[in-house]
Amino acid sequence: MKVNWNVVAPVVTAAGVSFLTGAALYHTLHHRNIEFQVANGNSQDVTDVEIMIMYATVEGTSEKFANQLKKYLEAITQGISFSLVNLKYFDPEIHILNRLPSQKTLWVFVLPSYDTESRAPPTAEWFSNWLFESANDFRVSQSMLHGMLFALFGLGDSAYGEMFNSFAKSVSTNLKTLSAKPLTEPVYGDWQEDIGKAFDVWKIKLVEMIRVWIDSVETEKPSVESGAENGQSGCGACKTCTCKGEKEETLANGTEASGDEYDSSDEEKDESHSEKRNGKASLDLEDMGDMIKKREESRMEEMTDGDGDKPVKEMLTPMIRESLTKQGYKLIGSHSGVKLCRWTKSMMRGRGGCYKHSFYGIESHRCMETTPSLACANKCVFCWRHHTNPVGTEWKWAMDSPQLIFKGATENHYSMIKQFKGVPGVLPAKFDEAFTIKHCALSLVGEPIMYPEINTLVGLLHESKISTFLVTNAQFPDAIKNLVPVTQLYVSVDASTKDSLKKIDRPLFKDFWERFVDSLTALDQKGQRTVYRLTLVKGLNVEEIQQYAELISLGNPDFIEVKGVTYCGTTKNSGKAPLTMSNVPFHEEVIDFCQHLSSMLGSYEVASEHEHSNCVLIAHRKFKPDGLNWYTWIDYEKFHELNRKYNEIGESFSSIDYMERTPDWAVFGCKERGFDPNETRWFRNKAKKS
Repeated sequence: MKVNWNVVAPVVTAAGVSFLTGAALYHTLHHRNIEFQVANGNSQDVTDVEIMIMYATVEGTSEKFANQLKKYLEAITQGISFSLVNLKYFDPEIHILNRLPSQKTLWVFVLPSYDTESRAPPTAEWFSNWLFESANDFRVSQSMLHGMLFALFGLGDSAYGEMFNSFAKSVSTNLKTLSAKPLTEPVYGDWQEDIGKAFDVWKIKLVEMIRVWIDSVETEKPSVESGAENGQSGCGACKTCTCKGEKEETLANGTEASGDEYDSSDEEKDESHSEKRNGKASLDLEDMGDMIKKREESRMEEMTDGDGDKPVKEMLTPMIRESLTKQGYKLIGSHSGVKLCRWTKSMMRGRGGCYKHSFYGIESHRCMETTPSLACANKCVFCWRHHTNPVGTEWKWAMDSPQLIFKGATENHYSMIKQFKGVPGVLPAKFDEAFTIKHCALSLVGEPIMYPEINTLVGLLHESKISTFLVTNAQFPDAIKNLVPVTQLYVSVDASTKDSLKKIDRPLFKDFWERFVDSLTALDQKGQRTVYRLTLVKGLNVEEIQQYAELISLGNPDFIEVKGVTYCGTTKNSGKAPLTMSNVPFHEEVIDFCQHLSSMLGSYEVASEHEHSNCVLIAHRKFKPDGLNWYTWIDYEKFHELNRKYNEIGESFSSIDYMERTPDWAVFGCKERGFDPNETRWFRNKAKKS
């Protein structure tokens, strides 16, 4: 079998690592005065050489990286067999043990982080247990995997602290314990950095070491000594060795390779051969990786804080930017974003507003959904943002000004609105009104309250007569205490016990439960409207009604929003308990839960519903002052007036000071079930309701 290395080489550009071929490569390197020795196309005789790429996946990201690696290696080689193996289907004999005798297989692992514990993803638990037990069972020989050569790239997040890349690290450790040898030392990528660039650099090093390995598994090529007997000497005797004189000099000086990394001294240091090929020095692939690293270090030196010591990185890496942009986000600066809500589009067409329209009287077509922090301290199993945003427990990134975020959010929002001009079904009057933003949902994705200048941003919104609906995940109690008045403050209460909260929210903080309780307690001290937001997930938290009642007594919120979880499809690999449609409660089940919960609370009642969103509102009875009519809606002009006085003279105000009567159609029990009769109900697939 012939193994050919195609004339393809990586080139460092301003955008990172790119690949050029033939004349384009020569032209690029010639004009940069870089001499790069491209593979000369000579083939090597190898029998049954195989590279097996093994991956475990949680959200599909590791599978994507593994596929990318396979395509990359296939593009630059010929004559090597490649296989892609999901560890969900791992069989030790088929995939490892039976291949060890030939020593012609290279195993490459691409492994993700999972949860906050040192465990494998559910799909790789059997593999992880087999490897761990083999490495720690005294009855199993420590040389069980002798002859196994592997490489490994971990996809982790340093926000998890000591658990960073724990699964990948445990796999590497256990493989080494069983005498497997790394072709290159494992690399542990970090989503807090540019993980795509780290992956590219690792691939470059991997390719170079694969070339060394390929030489070592040639089918009994003549040795250096036999080559000399045939009149050959030095590098002419074999492809992989240094010249005999250099080798003798090395041995005479007692030079040895150090560390556990695969040592090409078994083939006599291919690097020297690369440098001497064609009689001139060359820039090898490892040097390319060093160049990239140095360029990145130089860039980071330029991005420092005031004292010039601590590097300040941006929250959004190129890969995260690309992913969020594909999802429709308009990114602002280095850590903020805005996106057009589907209910904004719906109300511009006169097809109805979101549940906030029914519960609180917002005009959905005049609402902007944005966030000043795309990072979050949780990785909730039901997150519909695809877990592509960064995570973190504190602000450690470069920070944009509130003015930049406000300007960028409003400009991008209006730009997206403009795209609906002339679109069939859009009502001209609603379209014109949409160019005056009246409400801002500070949610979207991430944790808005993490942004250090959140109070200033809220002030800018209020100065423009834009009401604020801020959502927090109850992990930053001090930030809640220090928050200036907002129109309505939400706290997500996704579970009522420590175990279920950990299972559902997958928080980064070790003291997540204490932070959660402190956040709820801090909510009780806020003077303005407060809301508990509950997401019901059948099979996970619906049965915890007594515990929910106890948590409500901590924060005494004005309102409790209860919503059935939305199944997004992408949640199927999230967390320990994969979500399916069976986890989504019916609207009547949500109503039953709310009625049962309100009966236990005493001072609360079910006040409104929005059937379309599978959402129900429980309100404190103080918003039913006459005992007959609900006042869950908001007098927005009154709020801005009260807030102005608060800022000017410190005059305090409370949630009942800016309440407004709820229209009959929005009250629970009415035939409209939360749909505004002034709008036109639209049914998908012409499935009209009888």
